[in-house]
Amino acid sequence: MEERGKPLVSIITINYNNVSVTGALIESLKKVSYPAVEIIVVDNGSSENPDPLKEQYPFVKLIKTGRNLGFAGGNNEGFKAAGGEYFLMLNNDTEVDPHFIEPLIERLQADKSIGAVSSMLIYYNSDHIIQYAGSTPINRFTGRNKYIGQKERDNGQYNHCCPTCYGHGAAMMIPRRVVEEVGLMADLYFLYYEELDFCERIRKAGYSIWYSGRSKVYHKESMSVGKESALKTYYMTRNRLLFLRRNTKGLSLASSLAFFTFVSIPKNTIDYIFRKRLDLLKAFFSGYIWNWNNDKIHDNPKLEKL
Repeated sequence: MEERGKPLVSIITINYNNVSVTGALIESLKKVSYPAVEIIVVDNGSSENPDPLKEQYPFVKLIKTGRNLGFAGGNNEGFKAAGGEYFLMLNNDTEVDPHFIEPLIERLQADKSIGAVSSMLIYYNSDHIIQYAGSTPINRFTGRNKYIGQKERDNGQYNHCCPTCYGHGAAMMIPRRVVEEVGLMADLYFLYYEELDFCERIRKAGYSIWYSGRSKVYHKESMSVGKESALKTYYMTRNRLLFLRRNTKGLSLASSLAFFTFVSIPKNTIDYIFRKRLDLLKAFFSGYIWNWNNDKIHDNPKLEKL
């Protein structure tokens, strides 16, 4: 429902065996100044019982998927259940500034050609150290990009609002009408690259992606590089190539695949063997081979209009 003419914002967060962390986010959201919100928690097949969230916060809409659908699949279930004019993807391991919603709403309402806008992300309990203040383009050879402002101290230097290449899935608002037009997130990614792909599709539909430094969200992700694992190596390799296959074509795609085959593969193979990480080497090649065995990669699930 709208309140005092304010459009409803559907806040969607994914829970996976982190009830206490998700609870801390909800406590944070209880303090927001924006008056028209609904909170949707999608439990992605947790082994930990998520019911205490509903018991403690009866105003929350709790969706149980029964299995792990990944980041994209979980958010898609939230989108389907949402009643708002705006969808706000928000990581459960975040806490928010009480006034973080208004700058996002204002930007989207001021310009209907904007398809998504992300908040500034600051590492939680750091000395105001920035994680994200916008994004550089994806390098079409390496399939990688960088976050603007990362590991800089927030001294107000990024408190502006401007177009950016990619939003950040930890805190990104999208109008419902845009999702109805471009479709839901591509759930075949499962982990990594899904919001980058989503932003590409939004931009290809004629919309721009923006960053708002007036909206601040505190992310509990570590500032250090995450621990290597076979799972992460598999999905990063698989989805890096999947992203390029879905979003480039012709000579650009051929150049990307050639770079990966003749540069990335030898480099990573030598590195993993030298470090005696045969588990990572196997995961790396499994992710690479997946792309040669899967051709149906361009389908996107749809969101039914209200």
